[in-house]
Amino acid sequence: MLHSLRLQNFRCFESLSLELESGGGIFVGNNAQGKTSILEAVCVLLRLSSPRAKRLQPMVQFDHAGFGIAGEAGEDDEFSLKVNFSKGKAVMSVDGEELSTQSAYLQNSGLVVWMGNEDVELVKGSGGVRRHYLDFLCSQINPRYRVALSRYRKVLKARNLLLKDGGNRDQEVRAFGELLIEYGDVLHVVRDEVVRGLMPRAAAVQVAISGLDEVLGMDYVSGCGGNMRQALEMTYESERRQRQTLAGPHRDEVKLTINGMAASDYASEGQQRTMALALKLAQGEILHERGGKCPIYLLDDIFGELDPTRRNALMGHLPEGSQKLITTTNVDWLSEELGLDSWSRYEVTAGKVY
Repeated sequence: MLHSLRLQNFRCFESLSLELESGGGIFVGNNAQGKTSILEAVCVLLRLSSPRAKRLQPMVQFDHAGFGIAGEAGEDDEFSLKVNFSKGKAVMSVDGEELSTQSAYLQNSGLVVWMGNEDVELVKGSGGVRRHYLDFLCSQINPRYRVALSRYRKVLKARNLLLKDGGNRDQEVRAFGELLIEYGDVLHVVRDEVVRGLMPRAAAVQVAISGLDEVLGMDYVSGCGGNMRQALEMTYESERRQRQTLAGPHRDEVKLTINGMAASDYASEGQQRTMALALKLAQGEILHERGGKCPIYLLDDIFGELDPTRRNALMGHLPEGSQKLITTTNVDWLSEELGLDSWSRYEVTAGKVY
């Protein structure tokens, strides 16, 4: 749980200091006032990444050199977290002690589930959206995965540059291929195992939220056919012609179905939104079970898009002991049965919070 949040020169906030309740809070305001940036700051503080940006630099307030985020976290024994970002480098500390690696910091921080309207792209979007979903989940529960993912991306970029060069670089290309196999095997094993754990959980949530006997299916499709070395050997001549790496986890896919049919083609809009909720709630269950902590749920303006039945079902599936931070443009959807009447409400206007 996060008990406090302090920001400096982050997005639209020159400075901000908030005290947060263990249950959660609701941030109300019009669009483009800073609500989502508060949730994003929590995500960066706990996971050093954001669902809104691939890099930290865009989060620096205009005309400033860097940003700072800090907070007090923990359930029993409180500890402090701090991230300062400047000149392309993040400096991280726990209880005032600066840590040299991101992995060391992340082992001491918290877990996060981000839920937003864009989640429907998990169902109808490209394979890259689903790979990102898996990466964010797997990196939180397996430190080896995060390291392997970072190294795989760097090796893939270098190998593709060699292939684009088109010269006699076979020896170098094959050397980088060995590294792709090493890191790619880690990604493949973890992704496959996590998808198998997600599937029954997401299927159960789908039925509970929809109130219908809908069968959600998930199938992990390896971008190398399950054998990275063999795939690289088989595609090598094609790679030289097309000048890019054609097999590997960067081409993995997760096929989603509803009642046995492709969800992107046959699921209604309501079914797609329910499937997106089911995937995120299943993500939370896996994090709690395998990450050893209850994640913080960051819910960005999703309640206004849901009908009362789905709202109630969503709240019923969020773990009772978890902290939930919610943004919304209005509170018209609030009802007593949701159990949020006693929560703190914050008004967000032009980078100020009241």
